[in-house]
Amino acid sequence: MTETPSGGNDFIRDMIRRDNEEGTYGGRVQTRFPPEPNGYLHIGHAKAIVTDFGIAEDFGGLCKLRLDDTNPDTEETEYVDSIIDDIAWLGYMPAEVCHASDYFGQLYDWAEHLVQAGLAYVDDSDAETISAQRGTFSTPGVESPYRNRTPEENLDLLRRMRSGEFPDGAKVLRAKIDMTHENMQMRDPVMYRIRHADHHRTGDAWDIYPTYDWAHGQSDAIEGVTHSLCSLEFESHRPLYDWFLAHLPLESEAPQQREFARLELTHTITSKRRLRKLVTDGIVDGWDDPRMPTLRGLRRRGYPAAALRAFCEAVGITRTNSRKAIEEFESFVRRELNRTAQRRMAVLRPLKLVITNWPTDADGAPVVEHFEVANNPENPADGVRQVAFSGELWIEADDFAEVPPPKFFRLSPGREVRLRGAYFVTATDVVKDAAGALIQVNATYDPASRGGDSPDGRKVKSTMHWVSAPHATDATVALYDRLFTAEVPGERTGEELDDLNLDSRELLTGCKVEAALAEAEPGQVVQFERLGYFAADPDTPRLFHRTVGLRDEWAAIQKRG
Repeated sequence: MTETPSGGNDFIRDMIRRDNEEGTYGGRVQTRFPPEPNGYLHIGHAKAIVTDFGIAEDFGGLCKLRLDDTNPDTEETEYVDSIIDDIAWLGYMPAEVCHASDYFGQLYDWAEHLVQAGLAYVDDSDAETISAQRGTFSTPGVESPYRNRTPEENLDLLRRMRSGEFPDGAKVLRAKIDMTHENMQMRDPVMYRIRHADHHRTGDAWDIYPTYDWAHGQSDAIEGVTHSLCSLEFESHRPLYDWFLAHLPLESEAPQQREFARLELTHTITSKRRLRKLVTDGIVDGWDDPRMPTLRGLRRRGYPAAALRAFCEAVGITRTNSRKAIEEFESFVRRELNRTAQRRMAVLRPLKLVITNWPTDADGAPVVEHFEVANNPENPADGVRQVAFSGELWIEADDFAEVPPPKFFRLSPGREVRLRGAYFVTATDVVKDAAGALIQVNATYDPASRGGDSPDGRKVKSTMHWVSAPHATDATVALYDRLFTAEVPGERTGEELDDLNLDSRELLTGCKVEAALAEAEPGQVVQFERLGYFAADPDTPRLFHRTVGLRDEWAAIQKRG
């Protein structure tokens, strides 16, 4: 097979091209995405998904999803279902959904093979002792006193472990490699631990469970993976990956593991343990809270899957970890939404504007006009809509100043502004309540300026959005700031949660939005004109989450150099 024209240029694709030219794997390319189902996928996983599926697609190969379900204590069917759903949302379809637990029988048979070959042994040492035996990066490890058991004794003990005879932690199976190896991963790593726990798929069928290192490469081989792509923290595991495969009776050529830089963002954490703490401590509303970096959270906030894919592709595949600015990611989101999101008008902090010279009909009721407005100027195919206009409007409270500060060009007494797509209006006076709080602005309009243009060519310095008061729909809007105040959470104190922003969400009730927004589809993202992009909550009607603002912060950062 040869790669499609979309194939990019990076060291992994170059390696695969060489393999294909040399006939390795018969020109076949197969990858896999192997998450552990112990939590929800986050933005870091998105980079791996785009890489694994994208490379397979570029070379006309296939990519499978493998749930690395080797720890019964932390894994749940809920997480399995969410992973499958998130991958589909990103736009990928696995060639097959597999589970490491599918291979428990084969893995155990291969473990017996290594024991009989004198390459694995049962160790009675506890976890603390085994850790101490491994030594340090500067000192060699120490051999276990159980290392020289005979293959026959080890096989008997392993089978008794398998049958559930021993309690948790009583014994482990270790590979017999080299306790003086410069790579600590090669210092007799653990292959099996005793766990008397029910597995979400296999129930109580097993009392021993494989470690990641024992299950990973062997699962790759069973599935026919050719190129096993991992993040850089697994680079030191590669010699062990190769050692296991080299000592097993494989029916086909062994897969190759290669590592690439993972994706990290500023103002963001991706530690599952700490993300779980945010959820369990009630700091966020759940794994799909729009402030969370989980794919569920990004989706609820309105981040388009296409933008996430484009960002991951632009980051590319490198050998060096780096932290990307979250503003750069948001620029991809903004670019995609500018192209696809329909426009609507909404007022978040409403102030009543009454046009005192607005006409009335024969019955004395205010006349209602309608203006034709483009749904998305970037996409004429989105068509137009009719927006009602009346003599009573809602405007943003900060669009009016009774005593305007310097360089304030919006509405103030005696000043004329343009109402978006409608008329020129001039503020005349204000109405206040008994406590002196502003509750209404009165204004006059110029009938000749219909459509937002003056026939005499006079200019105004501000255009404001509005919503017709009699036709408005009430809504609740959630505004978000960074969940973490520091660019690198925890850099100062060593604890990421020390930089938590306790004011990361502002919930505005009583917002006024145009009537069309009452029909917003769950999850639909629209642009609130002048305010940003907002996503309709999938569960709560007329609740909108701000996805991103309109200002391109990444462009500003680049200009500052």
